[in-house]
Amino acid sequence: NPYVGCGHGCRYCYASFMKRFTGHLEPWGEFVDVKVNAPQLLRKQLKRAKRGVVSLSTVTDPYQPLEETYQLTRKCLEALLEHQFSVSILTRSFLCLRDIDLFKEFKNIQVGLSITTHDEAMKKIFEPHSPPICSRVETLKKLREENVETYAFIGPMLPLDPESLVTMLDGLVDEVLIDKMNYSNKVKSLYRKMKLDPYLEEDYFHYVGLELKERFEKKGVEVSMCY
Repeated sequence: NPYVGCGHGCRYCYASFMKRFTGHLEPWGEFVDVKVNAPQLLRKQLKRAKRGVVSLSTVTDPYQPLEETYQLTRKCLEALLEHQFSVSILTRSFLCLRDIDLFKEFKNIQVGLSITTHDEAMKKIFEPHSPPICSRVETLKKLREENVETYAFIGPMLPLDPESLVTMLDGLVDEVLIDKMNYSNKVKSLYRKMKLDPYLEEDYFHYVGLELKERFEKKGVEVSMCY
């Protein structure tokens, strides 16, 4: 996690708990701390680290807007490449295309795009400052053209139409991960305010998740349910 906080400001983000440890008074999504020495610390750790898969990132987006300036994710990737660690990346941003040259040098790397719905209007409600869904789909297409292993993370599953989403991702991913929404009171309030109450039901995640799984598997895509 080269950054603390995230400029995308997703309104459901579970990582907002980090505020308890940072002392920030600003709302989640309106601050980012830059770990300027993260690549140097990583290089030291890699000298004694056990082999495994390194995830970029779990509580931030490694390619959020500030990455264009600071390039911490790229520098961390350069360090990981020196030791040929396996890497799994998850982002919402087309900025990852900048680092295709590095991706192609790894023996084992996968790059995932978080695509929580097919609906741009829903995206704007829940992920107000993140790149458009169409941009993420185009990013997957370009990664595939460069023979980079790709996946989609449909999590948390926002209101969506399974057929539309599967069609949107057809031929663009090797794997799909699906996860449901873990509702905080704040998120529940937003759903009710937007009159999306039916999507709060467990049945929604059960049946829509199964339909997504079935449709993707018919196209030969491996699917993992995270709930």
